[in-house]
Amino acid sequence: MSKLTPNPSYSVSMLIELPNTAGKLAAVINALAAEGGNLSHIDLIEQNRKFTVREITVNASSNEHVENLIVVVKDLPDIKLLQVQDRTFEIHKGGKIHIQSTLPLKGQDDLAMAYTPGVGRVCMAIADDKSKVFEFTIKSNTIAIVSDGSAVLGLGNIGPEAAMPVMEGKAMLFKEFAGLDAFPVCLATQNVDEIVETVKRISPVFGGVNLEDISAPRCFEIESRLQKELDIPVFHDDQHGTAIVVLAAMLNALKIVDKPIETVRIVVNGAGAAGVAVARLLKKAGATRILMCDSRGIICKDRSGLNAEKMEFACIETGNLADALRGADVFLGLSIGNIVSSEMVRSMADKRIVFAMANPIPEIQPELVADDVAVMATGRSDYANQINNVLAFPGVLRGALDARVQHITTDMHVEAAKAIAALVTADELAPDFIIPSVFDHRVAPAVSTAIKYIANQLGLSRV
Repeated sequence: MSKLTPNPSYSVSMLIELPNTAGKLAAVINALAAEGGNLSHIDLIEQNRKFTVREITVNASSNEHVENLIVVVKDLPDIKLLQVQDRTFEIHKGGKIHIQSTLPLKGQDDLAMAYTPGVGRVCMAIADDKSKVFEFTIKSNTIAIVSDGSAVLGLGNIGPEAAMPVMEGKAMLFKEFAGLDAFPVCLATQNVDEIVETVKRISPVFGGVNLEDISAPRCFEIESRLQKELDIPVFHDDQHGTAIVVLAAMLNALKIVDKPIETVRIVVNGAGAAGVAVARLLKKAGATRILMCDSRGIICKDRSGLNAEKMEFACIETGNLADALRGADVFLGLSIGNIVSSEMVRSMADKRIVFAMANPIPEIQPELVADDVAVMATGRSDYANQINNVLAFPGVLRGALDARVQHITTDMHVEAAKAIAALVTADELAPDFIIPSVFDHRVAPAVSTAIKYIANQLGLSRV
């Protein structure tokens, strides 16, 4: 079983009372370290001649690990554990977003203009020309984050209420990186027709729609229908956000190994929304040798019961994942953890590229193949080369709304990927640095500029 690195998602703060004598704090620190805890910081809360109260923040790797850390502290002599707080749950209390007015209401004049009777004049202006809704309301800067809770992270079908924290987090990222106001719209239905109809009915408020955590293959139909029936951009991040960032990282990884995308043999493991979108975008960018696998192995044309998306990538080859990887240049994992062995990686061609993006457990732990691959990437933040959708979706939607496009096209996806890749200069490019940091604030502006540029080039901008 893989042992995960302690990380802030399992971060706890412990309020501890201990005698004000030498060595007592060291005993607590040593006990936590011996149990595998990763100390973040220590604050002095209270102190007198007899005792001190300290708040110690420590990262763990799981709920069980947290419990073990609590036990070792409680077992220390003369130490009182006063309180334990789960820091992740604490930051979610009351939700993570709120609505705020853009102007103060200081008196009767402000009220008369912002609300009745003055607001009626603005309403009639929009009634006469609906395009003015982009100028005089929040529509030009607002995204609906739509989910039915059917495929949330790696947690599965947990429902719309349980999906809310993820959608709120997404809204925070839209605001932080692109200045967009986004709002969670978690639907109490998993019926395709009902989802499409609901989104259509609420669309007058929003300038764009970000579909999120909707299971395949329903997500393909929902996106396709909404793109046809709405006059605002619809972006399914699980598909296209992932694909854009994977392509960006791939373009730079291929530079390191000096292999052209047109000739490399690429194995994509995982035929869900992300896997299909990644394969499609790689084809758009020039890849010609893509082998797709699912839980049953290579998707071959002779297999019965294939949906349209799998049939699109069905081939004449047969075999399991190990067979597919033999001689491959690139492995892209969008599946489940621990399904690739070191031997399977070593069977690939020279100068191997491995993107093991399953979360939280990669398809193969990077430590196991550190000396066997040319470039390694994962979906985790505690390894180099994190493939993270936040590099794509804020800038894509920012550019789409600024250009007021009706559709976000695959040409825009490719240009967005190139823009992300270009932020890693030739001097910076290295096996452990093929993609910018998610906190690189150049990324979203670069992506939005690329979207607006290609929209203008293709005559799709409505500004």
